[in-house]
Amino acid sequence: MFPSISGFIGGAAVDSTLLLSLAIVLCAVLFEDVTTVIVGVLAADGILPVPVAFISIYIGIALGDTLLYSLGAFARTHPRLAHYIDHDFTAPFRSWLEDTYAFKIFSGPFVPGLRFTTFAASGFFRFPLRTYIPTAIAGGLVLETTLFTLSYWFGAFSSKWVGEVRWGI
Repeated sequence: MFPSISGFIGGAAVDSTLLLSLAIVLCAVLFEDVTTVIVGVLAADGILPVPVAFISIYIGIALGDTLLYSLGAFARTHPRLAHYIDHDFTAPFRSWLEDTYAFKIFSGPFVPGLRFTTFAASGFFRFPLRTYIPTAIAGGLVLETTLFTLSYWFGAFSSKWVGEVRWGI
């Protein structure tokens, strides 16, 4: 029989919650939605305490959002990309992003494809960090709290009904 994912991760996590938290942070930087769903089910199984799961996911989200902004700011310094800053090609996107900037950054995590483009463009066009950081993190927190709660409930309800088959669902 195949070993369960919960058993595999749980066996490693019993001795090192810190190591599991670090893995969650790193995974949340790259794949925050998938990581949140998996961690929610793991928390429902009792493998990981809920506060540790929340904090790890939120740190990963904040780090990932900051890295996307930094990627845009770094791209601005590249000679081949720098001439697009005030170019006619990017002017419509820049003006679109400037209109209701905070709302577009807040809604970035909710709309597929919008997160990467708006977050990196914020750094590329040097929009203020004092607006970007709180709104990006707030949008991520709302989405990830909802996903975590739903996946936690799914994990709690499905553990008795379908057992290990739920990892395929």
